[in-house]
Amino acid sequence: MTETENIYTADVVALTPGGDVLLIERGWPPFQGAWALPGGHVDAGEAPFVAAARELAEETSVHVPVGNLHQIGVWDQVGRDPRGAYVTFAYMVIVPDGTVATAGDDARTARWWPLSDLPEQLAFDHADIISAAVSPNL
Repeated sequence: MTETENIYTADVVALTPGGDVLLIERGWPPFQGAWALPGGHVDAGEAPFVAAARELAEETSVHVPVGNLHQIGVWDQVGRDPRGAYVTFAYMVIVPDGTVATAGDDARTARWWPLSDLPEQLAFDHADIISAAVSPNL
């Protein structure tokens, strides 16, 4: 990767009607052991919304139709990822209360957290992405 190349990722804010958000405990650096949104790299030739649904399934075993994902926005601030110029496409999806999540792939743990009681520190800029997802202006 050269200094000017962007790496594309997709993250998912999975919410329940009861007000919980699905987070994973990261199993790899950066932010190993921190809580984060499920997400990961967009593969070559893959649409970001397809990558979002795939990563959600791989990391949490929660499967959603890609048509249920709603784009929140694109996060591309310099320094948002210590690995370099990472740009993420963020999506939101509503899943039923009681949806079971099981950690897989890069996740140590997958857990539902009440929006009113999130971990003190989230990886990357995921607190900002969650805030955007639950904003009444969305």
